[in-house]
Formats: sequence, structure tokens, C-alpha cells
Amino acid sequence: MKRPKNVRRVSTVGMPRAEWLEVRRQTIGGSEASAIVGLSKWASPLSVWAEKLGKLEDKPETEAMRMGRDLEQYVAERWGEATGKKVERVNAILYNDLYPFAHANIDRWVVGENAGLECKTTSTLNVRQFQGGEFPEQYYAQCVHYMAVTGAERWYLCVMVYGRGVFCYTLERDQAEIDALMGAELEFWGHVQDGTPPPVDGSEATGEALQTIFQGAAEAGEVELFGREGLLKEWAELGKQGEAIVDRMEEIKNIIKMDLGEAQRGTCTGFRVSWKPQERKTFQAAMFAKEHPELDLSRYYKVSNSRPFKIEIEEKEAV
Repeated sequence: MKRPKNVRRVSTVGMPRAEWLEVRRQTIGGSEASAIVGLSKWASPLSVWAEKLGKLEDKPETEAMRMGRDLEQYVAERWGEATGKKVERVNAILYNDLYPFAHANIDRWVVGENAGLECKTTSTLNVRQFQGGEFPEQYYAQCVHYMAVTGAERWYLCVMVYGRGVFCYTLERDQAEIDALMGAELEFWGHVQDGTPPPVDGSEATGEALQTIFQGAAEAGEVELFGREGLLKEWAELGKQGEAIVDRMEEIKNIIKMDLGEAQRGTCTGFRVSWKPQERKTFQAAMFAKEHPELDLSRYYKVSNSRPFKIEIEEKEAV
């Protein structure tokens, strides 16, 4: 890889994983860019902020993550077959003096071009997301981030959908987009530096992060929620609307079920409906323990801690 101006490298050859994770925590990586701008299903600004400050433990590697790493070379080879281009590994974390809050761990650098390649693998269930030909939204911010840090003129993306095909995309450099993304990352990094959390959102990732950060609750702790009356009233109204929406959705489902009768499938323009019989077996642990009191089943139970969140509406007394 020819090193562009302003870009420096920190070699990762022989670097222990624990050290690699700690180095990555010091700045924003490409995989975190999507979360910072609200384009990730798996992370949110708050969860990334908490990770950077060490408030969340490092996520264990999942099977999907392992497969993605192991198949990275295969995806790169398939992209090379499709494009006729060659790539090389970059065994380093890249930094750009223009963006001291950011780093890049890129999959491959394209030989003879000022360009990089991102390799992805995904489930066959996601194949429809990649059949339209447009650059996938979930990977857009990551590739823009890499162009910002490396100074690349374009970034290639190759997505392998297991058993369904390989999809290739090209993203050309757009300085306005880079400026917008890096501006958002700089603003986010200010929250990390001063320790103030970014605004919360309604994502599952934010909820899980809050559950972890505040899992230790004071027994008698109470906070005066002055000024939050309007917000809680809004919550109550949304709950009422939600109940009405759920009831109407169930009514529509029941109408369609009546139409199907004993048929398992139904179709109309734009929709496919299925209503197939299924059998589900569950293990009755309590009954088994009662019938076999001589057995110690405690080691088979997984214990987890949680803080259930509940809002109660206080009814006003009639005057």
C-alpha cells in the first residue's frame, strides 16, 4: 500500500488481541461509524460511547463474526475474479492527521489504485437487500469513513450472501459526504472526551447498554423527575394508540385467517400470506424436578440479572 500524505500506520503484526482491542478503543473505527449516525441495527451512539469509556465489556466473538473473518480471503478472491483487480493485505491500523479521533482497519487495499475493498458475508435471509444494485445503506458510512482516513478516491464493497451469490459495489469519493460524516464523528468524540453521554434513542442497543451501565441500583434510590411530566404523558398517549393499532392488526390477521380457512397459503398483489401448522415441544423443568427430587438440576439453570423498567400512571382522585 502506497502511503498517502497525512496517513500513518501502526503495525498489528504480532499484536495480542487484547492490545488490539485497547488500541481500537482510543479512536473511532469504520465499523462504529454507522452506529454514530444511526444506520446500524446492532449498535447506537450510546452503546459505542459506553464501549469507548470501558462501561461495557468487549463483545464475545459470535459464530457469524468468526465466519466473516475466516471467509474474508475467499470474498476478496471472488471480488478479484469478478473485477480482474488485485488486492493486498494491510496489517496495520491506519490514522490520518486530519482526523485524530478516527482510525481504519481495512480489509484489503487495491493494487495500482488509490482505493480499498471491504469484504462482507451475510445470511441468505438478507439476499433481497443486495439485489437492487444500489450501494447497501448499512455499509455506506463505514466505507466513507475508510475513504476519509486513507485518502482513497473510491471504495469497493463485496458482499457474499451464503449460497446465493456475490454482489459487488463501488463508492466514489464525495468530499461533502466525508465532511458530514467526520463532522458527526467529531461531535460524538466530544462526548467521549468529556464523559457526557450522547442523546439516547429507542434502539435495542441503547436499552441493553443502559441495562448494563446501571445494573447496580441503590435499594432506596429515588429521583425527582421534575419537568418530565410532558414526556411521560406522551408515553401514555402512545401506549393507548399502540393498543388500538395492535387490536386493528390482530383484527386484520383474523380476517385473513378466515379467508384462508384450511389453506396454508394465500397471495394477492404485493403480498404472500402463510398459515402453516407447527408443533413445538418444550421441556417442563418444574414438572421434571417434582417427579425426580433426587436429582440436583441447579447447574442446568442459567441465572441472569435485570432491572425491569415500569411506568405507573397515577389516577387522580375525584374531587
